[in-house]
Amino acid sequence: MKINNPRIIVALDYDNSTHAMEFVETIDPTLCKLKVGKELFTSCGPSFVSLLVKKGFDVFLDLKFHDIPSTVSKAVKAASDLGVWMSNLHASGGTEMMEGAKNILDKSGSEMLLVAVTVLTSFNNKDLDEIGVTHDVNKQVNELAWLSKKSGMDGVVASGIEAEMLRKIHGDDFIIVTPGIRLNSIKIDDQSRILSPSQAIINGSSYLVIGRPVTQASNPIDTLRRISHEISKKTFK
Repeated sequence: MKINNPRIIVALDYDNSTHAMEFVETIDPTLCKLKVGKELFTSCGPSFVSLLVKKGFDVFLDLKFHDIPSTVSKAVKAASDLGVWMSNLHASGGTEMMEGAKNILDKSGSEMLLVAVTVLTSFNNKDLDEIGVTHDVNKQVNELAWLSKKSGMDGVVASGIEAEMLRKIHGDDFIIVTPGIRLNSIKIDDQSRILSPSQAIINGSSYLVIGRPVTQASNPIDTLRRISHEISKKTFK
């Protein structure tokens, strides 16, 4: 099954390039995009990202930049120079940080997508309260999504639980990247706000980040095809 714009982003949650590439060699860019996060990037560096791009994969560089505006802008430009499809930063970094990052991409003519992290999917209301956020997850996600859109972001990273609210508010063109996808929606790890692939798509998610349910599957290709077939029948309601 050939998919022109696969909506599955497989998280390469590996600590070395050997194991990551062993998995990559079993799949192809028509079935999924790939996510490189902090662990793999720190271990393998930019050259590994460039290798994935050369193999034809759309790469989501998930480094969640959050620093002073000038530092983040330079980091975002460096990510763009690697040829990645999408990168991200923390919306909680504020308007100046986000606008600066978007401006440097625009000035360089980059087509890299830039999305802002709202509330990590490992967080719940208790976690927000611990860091001094007095309202609930839904309200915090919504406020940071508005700030992100105003700052020129292409979309946000948010759980599938909030996706329905965000899609209704921000329309079809706003990208919603959803981590915390589990095939059976049973909490088995450090994620708090999880959904199945189908429910996330129904709720309005644009792209689904799926890691271990694919990378640890006995047959990753079959798993990807099954999920792709499942979500292809679902639309936002």
